[in-house]
Amino acid sequence: MSFQLNAVPVLSRSTLDRAEHLRADEQALKEGWAQARLLRMNKRGQVRVDTGAVVLDSATTLAEDPAPDAVFLGVDDDTHLWAVRDDAIDGELADLRAFGSTLELDDFSTGLLSTAIALLNWHGKAGYSAADGTPTRVTAGGWSRTSESGFEEFPRIDPAIICLIHDGGDRVLLARQHTWPEGLFSLLAGFVEAGESLERCVERELREEVGVDVTDIRYLGSQPWPFPRSLMLGFSAVADPEQPVTFHDGEIAEAHWFTRAEVIEALAAGAWGAKTDARLLLPGSISIARTIVESWAAAS
Repeated sequence: MSFQLNAVPVLSRSTLDRAEHLRADEQALKEGWAQARLLRMNKRGQVRVDTGAVVLDSATTLAEDPAPDAVFLGVDDDTHLWAVRDDAIDGELADLRAFGSTLELDDFSTGLLSTAIALLNWHGKAGYSAADGTPTRVTAGGWSRTSESGFEEFPRIDPAIICLIHDGGDRVLLARQHTWPEGLFSLLAGFVEAGESLERCVERELREEVGVDVTDIRYLGSQPWPFPRSLMLGFSAVADPEQPVTFHDGEIAEAHWFTRAEVIEALAAGAWGAKTDARLLLPGSISIARTIVESWAAAS
């Protein structure tokens, strides 16, 4: 039994106009700054919210001209949008994960937040050039950093696979990490290694984490995951439930085969964090894992 995603993952629905053509146009960015809107985000990825909506300030409350540590996110109806790290923000705060579970957020806002998190996280760790060790400065509106010797570096993205293992019928293998509360299960995931294809990564990670061999590997879809800078590539694969589950790399505390009926019941119970004594709780809507599980559960 094969299946496809029945919905676009939440963080892949962004409607943000990134306006790439403006990034290197310093004059255009300067002219747009006067009317620009600014997203302030602390190092925990939290932003100010008001009645469930993200608060955007006037950019001129930060500086008269584009601030050297601000990053250009794009435009909204010709209004420039920027973000800056600000650990002094107070009031009602929420992060992207909260919006995915307890607060509603439109596709434009999720795109704004996920882009800001990814860029600001990268800038926070890219102050020195990997090529020559000299200090770097923000260039291209925050979409690159350039060293004193002129070497330009771009935001780093870490590709990772995430895979739903099923038996070709009505059972799915889900796992729980040691750091997760009892009852919280999700799909298996891992980072792609140098020189490795996505399919070989699926095979390797699943064997390392739960000791199973998989076949019929199928690509489903992708989603940015800026925690801190990943791109999640979703797959499904088939395994034999009779093969013993073993844990080799120490990341997984337990893994079990669940029936479609159990998964459907867990989906109806809500996202993780729900106050329930259910045997199985599943990821929140912001994760591609939720979309993949929902799609599998709905397939016939």
